[in-house]
Amino acid sequence: MGDACGIGPEIIARWWPDGRQWVVVGCPRVMARAVSWMPPDRRPTVRVLSALRDVQALAESELGVWVPPGLPDDLLDAPVGRVDERAGRAAAACIREAVRLAQVGEVAGMVTAPLHKEALAMAGEPYPGHTELLQAEGSPAGHPPAPVRMMLANDQLKTVLVTIHVSLRQAIEQVTFDSVLETLRITHRSAALWGQARPRIAVAGLNPHAGEGGLFGDEELRIIGPAIEAARREGIEAIGPLAPDTVFMRARHAPPEHPGEFDVVVAMYHDQGLIPVKYLGLDQGVNVTLGLPFVRTSPDHGTAFDLAGSGRADPSSLAAAASMARALVAGRKA
Repeated sequence: MGDACGIGPEIIARWWPDGRQWVVVGCPRVMARAVSWMPPDRRPTVRVLSALRDVQALAESELGVWVPPGLPDDLLDAPVGRVDERAGRAAAACIREAVRLAQVGEVAGMVTAPLHKEALAMAGEPYPGHTELLQAEGSPAGHPPAPVRMMLANDQLKTVLVTIHVSLRQAIEQVTFDSVLETLRITHRSAALWGQARPRIAVAGLNPHAGEGGLFGDEELRIIGPAIEAARREGIEAIGPLAPDTVFMRARHAPPEHPGEFDVVVAMYHDQGLIPVKYLGLDQGVNVTLGLPFVRTSPDHGTAFDLAGSGRADPSSLAAAASMARALVAGRKA
């Protein structure tokens, strides 16, 4: 469901397809409120599920809700369009229950509506976002968290990040031989799920002009280049390091005028990789967590508090995330 005070519930209600294939992990009252903001002739009926198998008995116009443990009793009192600790607690509870359902095989994958990182922190969660929480919850008990990576994708461009939600200074420190090589491995392995068994992976440099032979920084020579060579010895088709100011343009796939030279770009830090994809349009962007033992996608936008409750939230990115989840689930089964 995402943050109860943001647009997550509303875009779910506006997008809602044939309900027999999907279930909302969330608060029925919050979902009913979101439905009430829609035109009367397009409102699905909210139904609480007592067992997940009951979703198969729903009518097409019904929206099935699975209630997770840990929802605050007064969640509906949290003000729409504002950061609230109750919404952070509810979002975390929904994620944990969705992970549990995926781990026991009750669901094939998950699409997460946006949460608010500040609300998550107010709720006492030690994770800065979805990716880190999913990484922790998706790992077997007693085992260290498995490495995961964030990918942002649309029809024209896919980017995978070496570092995620840290300061730029910390991100530079976290660009290591091991982190770059692990990112290349995860990217190569995950690409088979969307039909590319041997993807062409472009690797962006960290510094301007990819360091210009060490003139503008030597991370490309000491870290990124050697990691690329190690990946190539493992059979991974990694190219670079390439100048970050042009690599995304070269990778953009917009046929027939502009066929991309690469299938995916590995970027060194958050904004380096996400700005190019988001510039191409938020309506089709999808966030995918690579490396999890289950499929997880989400829209590439946030909680949009300024739109919450207005009835104007656009579900296009959520629809794209749902479509991507279907494709990745099918890839896992293939």
